[in-house]
Amino acid sequence: MLELSTRQRAVLVDKLPDVANLGVGALVFGQFLGERTFSRSMALIGLGLWFLLIGVALWLARREDR
Repeated sequence: MLELSTRQRAVLVDKLPDVANLGVGALVFGQFLGERTFSRSMALIGLGLWFLLIGVALWLARREDR
């Protein structure tokens, strides 16, 4: 498994919520900018992606150095 230093983990924890926000923005709110009808499945995928990435960020922040 990938071993990260404390600083590397801190940077990853800082940036993962940004990626999560981009995903939810593109898959949920981006649908309102297009010409297609609103897709509930894409919105659920976007929300699921957001929760997954935020969860990973919280898990990484909690993990201690070995």
